[in-house]
Amino acid sequence: LYARFDNPALHALNEQLAGADGLIIATPVYKASFSGALKTLLDLLPERALEGKIVLPLATGGTIAHMLAVDYALKPVLNALKAQEILHGVFADDSQVTDYQHKPQFTPNLQGRLDQALETFWQALHRPSSRAPALKTLQRVEHV
Repeated sequence: LYARFDNPALHALNEQLAGADGLIIATPVYKASFSGALKTLLDLLPERALEGKIVLPLATGGTIAHMLAVDYALKPVLNALKAQEILHGVFADDSQVTDYQHKPQFTPNLQGRLDQALETFWQALHRPSSRAPALKTLQRVEHV
């Protein structure tokens, strides 16, 4: 398998990521890890592709036993790509989603958790990015 880092589609993705403040990553969990397709895509990104980004991970899996895959498999990769903040994600097992093939339906509990996660994501995107400049200003005033 050879990576084509000069691929126009990959360049377009990198440009979109560079212009984004945040990213929602959704994946199925299979054999205690996130999907191979997502892993391949993440492997093609530059080392600091998620620097300064807020990331909301979403995952589905057959049973609740797969829930920790987000924490132990996906989040370390997102950290390696220098995500600024990785929010608490949402995991749904197969009993919480029906009609995958046509129009997925969520249980009320899952819908509520997704709504809350999206609200948290939106708030994270709109909060002041850093308090460091204000602290530097205060430090300068103290030293004057």
